[in-house]
Amino acid sequence: MKKCVVILQSAIALVLGVVPVFAQDAYPVRSVRMVVAYPPGGGTDIVGRMVAQKLSEIFGHTVVVDNRGGATGNIGTEMVARAAPDGYTLLMGNVAPNAINVSLFAKIPYDPVNDFEPVSLVALTPNILLVHPALPVKNVKEFVALAKAKPGTLNYSSAGIGSSSHLAPELLAMMTGINIVHVPYKGGGPGLVDLLSGQMQFMMTTTPAAMPHVKTGKVRALGVTSGKRSQSLPELPTIAEAGVKGYEVSTWYGVLAPAKTPKAIVTRLHGEIVKLIAVPDTREKLLTQGFEPVGSTPDEFGAYIKSEIAKWAKVIKTAKIKAE
Repeated sequence: MKKCVVILQSAIALVLGVVPVFAQDAYPVRSVRMVVAYPPGGGTDIVGRMVAQKLSEIFGHTVVVDNRGGATGNIGTEMVARAAPDGYTLLMGNVAPNAINVSLFAKIPYDPVNDFEPVSLVALTPNILLVHPALPVKNVKEFVALAKAKPGTLNYSSAGIGSSSHLAPELLAMMTGINIVHVPYKGGGPGLVDLLSGQMQFMMTTTPAAMPHVKTGKVRALGVTSGKRSQSLPELPTIAEAGVKGYEVSTWYGVLAPAKTPKAIVTRLHGEIVKLIAVPDTREKLLTQGFEPVGSTPDEFGAYIKSEIAKWAKVIKTAKIKAE
């Protein structure tokens, strides 16, 4: 991830140096559709609407968010894969349909690499390792030690099979050798409720979902899953620095276009996106909701997607995870 995320100022300088004037003038000439492959209200929708609003202001044409949920993001993602490559249908991509589902499902109706032109990463949100206060652990090392001492007794809730709150603990188990029990829920909310009530011992949920309960002390936060500390909870160590070297998980969001979209259009989109991410107002809105604003070049985003596909393929195979 460190290789993928770029310093926004550098990205902006690069863009300003290479975008042809004619490309800036020619696109867009009408409204643009941004597909969000999930229902309204989730992280992908929040980031998608924020980007769409800012691009609408920049373009002078409306960027309309089109929520097309279903099949863990596969339905909306396929729509964009099959859309005309003219820059007027975009995808606010997400780690699940763009990196996980290709290994989770026996077959998906699109190729997450060959059917898309990456534009830019927009934001990341790490998961937080949360435990119920009754669990006698204060940090990641104590948690791992307890799990090893009592194999198969620690239950964790998730938002469902194949979700980041499912795969993040499985990667931790794979890297530490612990034996934990997965209890899938229909969404992260119900799983978090049962953690708060003590029916579940731990959960790795997203930063936006975790923050309110961490601040009130209803759950204990042990570590953040990202490669560096969260700007939203800077006092919380990463799981890697707490002892599990190399551990890194983030739910990510980024803009993609259909394959064969003209390079001039991709370049224009990329330039505007990295600039809007750098605007203090946009960064503040993302940070206050638990998102880490980032930017990348199209090539870096494409390489990151490939690395994420490989990582999650290994976890899914090792843990023998299959979509229901």
